[in-house]
Amino acid sequence: MAGEKLLAQNKKARHEYFIEDSYEAGIELVGTEVKSCRMSKVNLKDSYVQIRNAEAFVNNMHISPYEKGNIFNRDPLRVRRLLLHKKEITKLLGLTAQKGYTLIPLRMYLKCGKVKLEVGVCRGKHLYDKRQDLKEKAVRRDMERRI
Repeated sequence: MAGEKLLAQNKKARHEYFIEDSYEAGIELVGTEVKSCRMSKVNLKDSYVQIRNAEAFVNNMHISPYEKGNIFNRDPLRVRRLLLHKKEITKLLGLTAQKGYTLIPLRMYLKCGKVKLEVGVCRGKHLYDKRQDLKEKAVRRDMERRI
């Protein structure tokens, strides 16, 4: 997309889940974390979003410590607050209350100098769904090679 720089992407989430809907959220970071994010030292692999006390938090998102940050560095796996509107949070809370839905960070990017996180409302895939996706991907790849 125009004006956006991709910092990190959660490829595992697209393989493990059906993505029903996605939301753009700001994220509350400290100065050294922002510098580390700008250098793309972020891992979204096992992260998830939780809603507590009408606030959204991202857990298990790893932001590597900034090399020159010394005493200002924070814990790489600390819980970080997401910045969403109250209506969005209540809607997400209602969706996650349904059986089988969860909130997963899909990608992190810079937009107009601000760090943003795309949060997906996801439903888990079964093993046969994953196999079907792999078969379709292999067929598409074979067709592209033949052309």
